[in-house]
Amino acid sequence: MTIQEITAQELKAQMDKGLIQLIDVREPMENAEERIPNAILLPLSSFEPAKALSLKKDKKLVIHCRSGKRSMQAAQKLAEAGCQEVYNLQGGIQAWIENGFQTLKSQNAPISLMRQVQISAGSLVVLGVILSYFVAQEFIFLSGFVGAGLVFAGITDTCALGMLLAKMPWNKTSNNTSCSIT
Repeated sequence: MTIQEITAQELKAQMDKGLIQLIDVREPMENAEERIPNAILLPLSSFEPAKALSLKKDKKLVIHCRSGKRSMQAAQKLAEAGCQEVYNLQGGIQAWIENGFQTLKSQNAPISLMRQVQISAGSLVVLGVILSYFVAQEFIFLSGFVGAGLVFAGITDTCALGMLLAKMPWNKTSNNTSCSIT
């Protein structure tokens, strides 16, 4: 079975008719930042195909993430579990936003995971340079290690630092978040 892709425009039209069950496989912190209304959060890190299939209820099952890569992994898991019809939102929530469709934004969401990675990686590079200058030249390897990690993250579209930061306590979400509609 091949996983079908659906565009943001097609998704919106079918959601308006009540034909779609939308599942968000991003992590809770990402979902807290901004989300598509009525999407159910089932993070890829703990994704269980059986739970997703139990939500289907005679509707098309559409999976989404930020850009479409993680949702394709979840859709593949569903296909392997026997789901005959599963759709991946082409371009993810980014495509949804680019089309000007409504999202919900939390007022108390932490700063974005990407910004946290940038701050952490940049701080480690600066720290490595300072320590190599004032303490021991070997600390320059810290900066090199971080740089290599960033190159690897860019090539593979996976970020170990991002996954680590997503598990930090300040990135855990509560059910008590206020939202604004955009």
